[in-house]
Amino acid sequence: MSAFRPVKIIVTAIGGQGHIFGRGNQQFTPDVIRQVGKENIMIVAARGKIASLNGRPLLVDTHDPELDQALVGIYPVISGYQDILLYQVGYES
Repeated sequence: MSAFRPVKIIVTAIGGQGHIFGRGNQQFTPDVIRQVGKENIMIVAARGKIASLNGRPLLVDTHDPELDQALVGIYPVISGYQDILLYQVGYES
């Protein structure tokens, strides 16, 4: 039996702009994010936080433009017990 277990990154939106990577949330380097993979990123945010974005996407700013582009897309956002919504993730160029 292998000791390897899948790794997940669990993040939430930071600040009024809704950054999930970068700015106030710089704990993950681009290399770590690449190794974990886009499919293993979980986003948790209250519906109020999402509503406060007024339709603007959640943002990534990893200081790696290629990675930022690769992370763009629609993600499930866990917003409560049995409450998941789909929301856009983008980046500022």
